[in-house]
Amino acid sequence: MDFQKIIAEFGIEGTVESASPFGSGHINDTMKIMVNKDGEKKGYILQRLNTTVFPDPDILMENGFKVVKHLKNIIEKRGGDPERETLRFYRTVDGKSYYQDEEGNCWRLEDLIEHTRSYDLCTSEAQFESTGYAFGSFMADLADFPADELGEVIKNFHNTKVRFATFESEVEANRSGRADTCQDEIAFALARKDLAECLVKQLDEGLLPLRVTHNDTKINNILMDDETDQPICIVDLDTVMPGACAYDFGDSIRFGASSAEEDEKDLSKVFMRLDLFEAYTRGYMKAVGNTLTEAEAKSLSIGSIVITFETGIRFLGDYLNGDVYFKTAYPEHNLVRARTQFKLVADMEKKLPQMEEIVDRYYRMAKAE
Repeated sequence: MDFQKIIAEFGIEGTVESASPFGSGHINDTMKIMVNKDGEKKGYILQRLNTTVFPDPDILMENGFKVVKHLKNIIEKRGGDPERETLRFYRTVDGKSYYQDEEGNCWRLEDLIEHTRSYDLCTSEAQFESTGYAFGSFMADLADFPADELGEVIKNFHNTKVRFATFESEVEANRSGRADTCQDEIAFALARKDLAECLVKQLDEGLLPLRVTHNDTKINNILMDDETDQPICIVDLDTVMPGACAYDFGDSIRFGASSAEEDEKDLSKVFMRLDLFEAYTRGYMKAVGNTLTEAEAKSLSIGSIVITFETGIRFLGDYLNGDVYFKTAYPEHNLVRARTQFKLVADMEKKLPQMEEIVDRYYRMAKAE
């Protein structure tokens, strides 16, 4: 790959000294590029966009440019450092948001934010609280950004009403012939149609405002400062789209507050940790609580269940389709994943009153400050 030619398309001068794979993402191909110009070295992140997952790179990149521009203004106004606290995307020399090479590959370039690290898993309540604060701050900083100005990068990404209808058709089609092996899981899912539709219904009725949502709120999408180990910058803006705040909150809880890995076979080990739920809620509300409506605050707990359920039916649907979407390591992998998500759903349903009490308590505290 001619990385020298690619960075020149973005107006970057100097010599590429090294190029190495970077990060733990599974969708785009990501490289860390070190460039030497007159003895001074500078790092960049170069990514080849996965246009199978993201078929319209124009929408994806223009969303990113709009959001970053808004964040830079907010950060500057509060006296922060926009060079470290948000991303910097480069346009090509002819003003485009990405470069398309002769083979049709789409490339984007951004600055490497130095002296930072990321984690794939939370290691403590304190770290999960800071994760909540980081994603809450991201939403708070974008609270006055008109969400309807952003394009839909992946159509119906968190439209659980549509996801449920798709799942029903997958059960009916049973393309893999595996339905007989997962009747209990299918019954569990089909009994929760109302759950699948509740957030979409509130958005449609205007009970929940449309927000700018990140839609991939895992800790590995936060850069932490090397010295302080505190959140510096939210990265991976590929799925930034209009949505409900419960989408982001729920996905963080689904992933970060679980007691076990996503594909744990022993379901006795799978439950939602209330201590981690409270830690995340505490950090999240400190950052964004005073900008949320009461309806939004009330949606967070049930939203955690909805997003977990959505993930479960996506795994189970792919199992019924013959494993055509998610990568698998063995034939029952997607079924195992679905079972862990459904076990989390069942546990959250039992703990819903406690979850709602925790959210309400920290929401009231944020409003009182």
